[in-house]
Amino acid sequence: PVHLVESGGGSVQSGGSLKLSCAAALGEDVRRDNCMGWFRQTPGKEREGVATIYGDGGAIYADSVKGRFIISRDNAKNALYLQMNSLKPEDTGIYFCAAGPFYTSYSAPSDFATWGQGTQVTVSS
Repeated sequence: PVHLVESGGGSVQSGGSLKLSCAAALGEDVRRDNCMGWFRQTPGKEREGVATIYGDGGAIYADSVKGRFIISRDNAKNALYLQMNSLKPEDTGIYFCAAGPFYTSYSAPSDFATWGQGTQVTVSS
């Protein structure tokens, strides 16, 4: 299976920005028709879908991040990105990238078979 590695997490103040990256391990490829997604989790809560991007570049977002976050992918680099703007304290959590079949979305995390280890994002008020 493909191994995914996230990076770019950190601590910012409310209103700030961060850009997360997710890359397949060296020598591994993510199928271009795979759906890729970003998810986040906070202690005591279930993993929450944030955004999904498809092989054709089409993207959908959870209402909580719509207009603030932008998901993108670079198939040539086997990379996935999440630009997060106007961050709020409630965006705090561990962010995971994942790869899944073309027909799924962030609303069905159980469909995603390949996950990264996560990167921490902390937004202070």
